[in-house]
Amino acid sequence: MKSTRRESRERRHRRIRGKVDGSSDRPRLAIFRSHQHIYAQVIDDTKHHTLVAASTLEPELKSVLASSSNCQASVEVGKLIAVRSLEKGITQVVFDRGGNLYHGRVKALAEAAREAGLDF
Repeated sequence: MKSTRRESRERRHRRIRGKVDGSSDRPRLAIFRSHQHIYAQVIDDTKHHTLVAASTLEPELKSVLASSSNCQASVEVGKLIAVRSLEKGITQVVFDRGGNLYHGRVKALAEAAREAGLDF
């Protein structure tokens, strides 16, 4: 029986979440990619609390970006999440790609966050 792309992504996501867990020392950088936007959250899984969040829906990014569904938008979100994390004193995270393949917009966000100072 063939599975859809969504079912495959959800299966990969469950498998990843079985191995990746964010703590207070090293929270989880979770990525969600929709067709039009990309979202990033830094989450402490022990307290079930979102510490920092950024997305292409932010007013400061919406005015700068021509499109919210390309790699350039992902780079800007990656920089923004890294800056906000560093302001809160978070330097190390565990990367959770959310079942998405590590290429395109997800890869652009991760590399931009690394260049801006996050360690993962």
